[in-house]
Amino acid sequence: MESTWLAQAKRLQALASTGLHFCTDDFERERLEEIAQIAHNMLAQLGHVPLERITGLVSDFAQRYSTPMIDVRGALIEGDQILLVREATDGCWALPGGYADIGLSAAENIVKELHEEAGLSVTARALYSVTHKAKGLYRPDVRDFYKLYFLCERTDQAAPMAGFETTDVGFFRLDELPPLSRGRTIESDLEAAFAFHRGDITQTLFD
Repeated sequence: MESTWLAQAKRLQALASTGLHFCTDDFERERLEEIAQIAHNMLAQLGHVPLERITGLVSDFAQRYSTPMIDVRGALIEGDQILLVREATDGCWALPGGYADIGLSAAENIVKELHEEAGLSVTARALYSVTHKAKGLYRPDVRDFYKLYFLCERTDQAAPMAGFETTDVGFFRLDELPPLSRGRTIESDLEAAFAFHRGDITQTLFD
């Protein structure tokens, strides 16, 4: 779970962003811009990154009502193993997925992601978890995310293969997991997928 200071800095940034989007008063805009600058500086210091990195991550700042981003992930289980892909960005492993694209439903997005990152054709069978990233044990992030996890099934028997954003793909047992890309996937995401697959859990998990 992220720290209180990180959560408050992100909230301050979101309020400034939404306020600037709707603001029509020049004096109020000046105050909101100062609040935004304070929030950006706080996030840069908390994340130990340059200020430019923070502003680059929120490229839509003040352009709309500030809301969480959507990350979709797909769990494909075969026997006692689950499919993971190795991320090109950090060399660690995660459930296939990524940002949800506009124009596609959440389920359509995960079907696309499985094909792009693992070379597999699947269907989304069930939504097993909806998680607020900030409340989980993920690597801290200055952005805010809702993470949607789908249980998937194959529609063909093609061999898995890495895509443009991945360097490897494979099936793993829960007790033999490779190093996880912890901003994307943590152990509890995989454990929940197996529990839903077995029928131990029958309703979507949420926080």
